[in-house]
Amino acid sequence: MNQVIENMEAEQMNMNIPEFRIGDTISVHYRIIEGEKERIQVFTGVVIARKGKGISETISIYRIAYGSAMERVIPLHSPKVSKIEVVKRGKVRKSKLYHLRGVFGKKAKIQERIIKTESRAKAAPVEEIKEEITEPKATEEEEKKEE
Repeated sequence: MNQVIENMEAEQMNMNIPEFRIGDTISVHYRIIEGEKERIQVFTGVVIARKGKGISETISIYRIAYGSAMERVIPLHSPKVSKIEVVKRGKVRKSKLYHLRGVFGKKAKIQERIIKTESRAKAAPVEEIKEEITEPKATEEEEKKEE
């Protein structure tokens, strides 16, 4: 019986979720249905909590806009979530950032985390690049003509 439930959950899970952590600023494209019309609303904010696992995993996003604070709990694997984008990475040391609630200005600022990408790490050393940039060596025929 447990295997049947796991298979059903695996079918319903959203696989196009990027990797993000607590403290990251993300944009969630949320599908809203009003009557017969459907539109996508983007909600951008800081991830202050991530709870659950599997299909019941949720994230809490906190944002301050026009002087008022908003917090929204979004199920990650909901069919209403069309896309999630990571806007910037945050450097934090706590797993829950509830202390950001009701805090404005510099107090609510989160330091940005810089990530080294694999493409940079695997890039060619500087010496190899300099050799490619230098002018091509003259051939034997051109050297004879110059003499």
